[in-house]
Amino acid sequence: MQTKSICAGTRIETLKVLFLATGCNFRALAQHFMRGETTVGKIIAETTEAIWECLQPTYLPVPSLEVWKNIAARYDLLWQLPHCLGSIDGKHIRIKKFNNTGSRNFNYKGFFSIQLLACADADGCFITMDIGDLGRNSDGGVFRLSRLGRWLEIGGMNIPQSEPLPYDNEGPNFPYYFCGDEAFPLKSYLLRPYPKKTLNDQKRIFNYRLSRGRKSVECAFGMMVSKFRIFETPIACSESTVISIIKCACALHNYIRKTEGKLYESQNMNSQDEINIPQHLAQHQQAVHNLSTASSVREYLSNYFLRPEVSLPWQWKYAVEQNI
Repeated sequence: MQTKSICAGTRIETLKVLFLATGCNFRALAQHFMRGETTVGKIIAETTEAIWECLQPTYLPVPSLEVWKNIAARYDLLWQLPHCLGSIDGKHIRIKKFNNTGSRNFNYKGFFSIQLLACADADGCFITMDIGDLGRNSDGGVFRLSRLGRWLEIGGMNIPQSEPLPYDNEGPNFPYYFCGDEAFPLKSYLLRPYPKKTLNDQKRIFNYRLSRGRKSVECAFGMMVSKFRIFETPIACSESTVISIIKCACALHNYIRKTEGKLYESQNMNSQDEINIPQHLAQHQQAVHNLSTASSVREYLSNYFLRPEVSLPWQWKYAVEQNI
């Protein structure tokens, strides 16, 4: 029986209820719907691609300048991370080894996978994503070869121009940036934490403030996996179908998050805790006005987080006292 003769309702039920939601294999689906395994595979491939084409223009469009500024404002409101445009991270999607691929998709965690490199906004919705890189590659290598990485390197993607940070009108024009973990390179448009070997109190506070924004992409991955249990087991499909499944799941995640989900609410900043900056940190603040290098951009932001008007009442407690 050809796949076109099966009604659309059966296709959606096959995909959403049993395959994406539960990770049910093709053999079980074929027995449940009394269809051949090949037919079920074609239905899944066609339906995931159709859902992606339907949802992508609305729920995963290419961000405009106005959208980027709205994302940055939301990051500042929720996570007190000004000029942040998104958090970037990679996720290994478990797969059954593709035919004739050897060990190219075998990762350091000990299983076969392909990479999902995603950028998420402050509310845990995906902004951009690159899918299909080899599982053995690092996050930094995947980012360097990704479309997002190449566009950022040449100054594309409608990124806003540099301007002073909030409460810093007399300061230098500070670039808009993304945040990532230690696996990513340090760039003026991509900030990563300070290495653990060189940490002092000022750098610990910077790492804490950066981690508040960086966790949004990890939450996005977690929410997507909890909705679609297909990602809890190796996906036994062709490479093109696996990519279609991941694209479909990311688009559905954004659709659900924006139409039925509860967005994050800003934290009450009217804390009774007095903001006391330790004397050694207050004296350590240095004027950094030359932002020509990525290191100077990070250094300026770490100094900025020590100012009384932008310090969090609890940042000293969580970033420093717990590490003593």
